[in-house]
Amino acid sequence: MTSIALEPGDAIVGVDTHKDQHVAVAIDGLGGLWDQPLFIEATNEGYARLLEWAQSLGRVRTFAVEGCGSYGIGLARFLRRHGHHPVEVSRPPRKGERRLSGKSDAIDAEHAARSALVGAGIVTPKLADGQVEAIRLVKIARDTAVKAQSTAMITLKAVLVTASDDLRAELEPLSDYRLIRAAAALDEAGDIADPRVAMRHTLKALAQRWLELHEEIKDHARRLKGLTRAAAPELLNAFGIGVDIAAQMLITAGDNADRVRSEAALAKMCGASPIPAGSGRTNGRHRLNRGGNRQANAALYRAVIVRMRWHQPTIAYVQRRTAEGLSKREIIRCLKRYLVREIFQLLPPIST
Repeated sequence: MTSIALEPGDAIVGVDTHKDQHVAVAIDGLGGLWDQPLFIEATNEGYARLLEWAQSLGRVRTFAVEGCGSYGIGLARFLRRHGHHPVEVSRPPRKGERRLSGKSDAIDAEHAARSALVGAGIVTPKLADGQVEAIRLVKIARDTAVKAQSTAMITLKAVLVTASDDLRAELEPLSDYRLIRAAAALDEAGDIADPRVAMRHTLKALAQRWLELHEEIKDHARRLKGLTRAAAPELLNAFGIGVDIAAQMLITAGDNADRVRSEAALAKMCGASPIPAGSGRTNGRHRLNRGGNRQANAALYRAVIVRMRWHQPTIAYVQRRTAEGLSKREIIRCLKRYLVREIFQLLPPIST
């Protein structure tokens, strides 16, 4: 983003956000500090106090807020309701400016304001008040349930290793689902002080937990599928893109369609844009981008792997690029970039 054309009387407000308290620092159009830092509570009353303070300084050009997707989401919503368009800034790198200039809430707030002044490292925050936000929340519920279910299965098998020989011989040969069913049907009658009774009790509890989570996951998956299909039916029809991948790409892009202005911007956001890595005789080489949203990058990877196995145009591309001397990693990097271009065209113009 380019820097803002400012006058000396303009004010840029940077805000370092936390759960209970935010800190704001204002600078003028020439980069000078306006006033002492302002400490406010993370409530609507505190937000109103911040807005009144900022407007008393002069013409407020922008609010640069850290963490608009977490602690700063309430402030961002408040500012939008009052006609302002906040921008989101990233935190200073730990090994760079933060190491040289120190660390405090006021310093971080000033860093946010100066980032907005020069137009470096700032993005349009997600609105987080539409259909995509609902998809994000349901996906969180489902993903955490899947993780808990996996933990229950791993723990059950680890506990079963220490069971008696008879019980191990009965349960260990079973497939996962039959193991769960058999463990859930164990008889736990007897004195719990007996290790054999305690073993059956523990295996039964873990199996029942797995079954309960299994039903919960099915409910979340059904809701997620309905939301995703309603939001982006064309995206779900693309080869190799299922509900998980489509949902993740929608979450990455956000509710406000104007946030991602080009397919190149989406590629950078997903960590799929090539990074120049040439010098001298190696000029023109590129490497993997290890930045961006890693969940979105992983979703692209899964879709690419499916296409490399089953999508005939992709298979032909892999064969051609392999003959040209590219490694598998380089080919996957190229395919991710092409896939982002396709996905960008299929993303709906979501508005609120």
